[in-house]
Amino acid sequence: MSQREFKLKYAPHYGHFAHSAGNDYLDQLKYAADQGFAAWEDNGMPKREVGLQKKIAAEMARLNIEMGVFVATGSFSDVTFAGDDEDAKQAVLKDIKAAIDVAKRVNAKWCTVVPGLYDLKLAWDYQTANVIELLKRCCDVLEESGLVMVLEPLNRLTNHPRVFLAGSPQAYLICQAVNHPCCKILFDIYHQQITEGNLIPNIDRCWAEIGVFQVGDTPGRKEPTTGEINYKNVFKHLCEKNYAGIVGMEHGISLPGKAGEDRLIQAYIESDDF
Repeated sequence: MSQREFKLKYAPHYGHFAHSAGNDYLDQLKYAADQGFAAWEDNGMPKREVGLQKKIAAEMARLNIEMGVFVATGSFSDVTFAGDDEDAKQAVLKDIKAAIDVAKRVNAKWCTVVPGLYDLKLAWDYQTANVIELLKRCCDVLEESGLVMVLEPLNRLTNHPRVFLAGSPQAYLICQAVNHPCCKILFDIYHQQITEGNLIPNIDRCWAEIGVFQVGDTPGRKEPTTGEINYKNVFKHLCEKNYAGIVGMEHGISLPGKAGEDRLIQAYIESDDF
């Protein structure tokens, strides 16, 4: 195991260390632990075979690596939460029920929810009410499981032009209205820098409803130190607020091959040095 201890629980994804550790999933987990990373994320975990999920969980337990988020439900092409279609809502609830089983197998505490697109034919406030109501129904499903869904605001300017949920104030309002411990915010710093900037004040305003952070620099959505965000200051702020949760590394790598993976690790060493 590594002698390095990061101040925060930075969580690589499968594929971040393919050149250093090979394509085997468990080998990548071990490599991440050897570099000092104390957490791991896998958006696509629900699509992995049950047998592999169980092996991943056993290896994470052996390595003392904490599981971050996986995507429970989310659409970038359909109106799901915001519209009036009950079939779409039932599909969401089915996804949430399935996520509970995945979470049990991999010891996950958090799952990502993307509330789909906004409805071009429905007034905005009606859509917001629809989203809140469906989230309450999701909470009823999740309540006994201990699994928490985290709502991810995404930027409309660069990546996802018609998503319903785009801003941290909007996510805060919705979580306050749902008013349930199973519904929190996934504050992706990459997306929110593009959408609104003013990162640290917005983090502070949303703090009571934030469950998980994800990162990526901008422009480019690569590792910290490659763009305009001062991640050293942001990470220092999270530590000063005694944040003990996951910081998901949901971004690409700026350089190819093993050199890029080495640079990825070094970027987090530098950004964690405060």
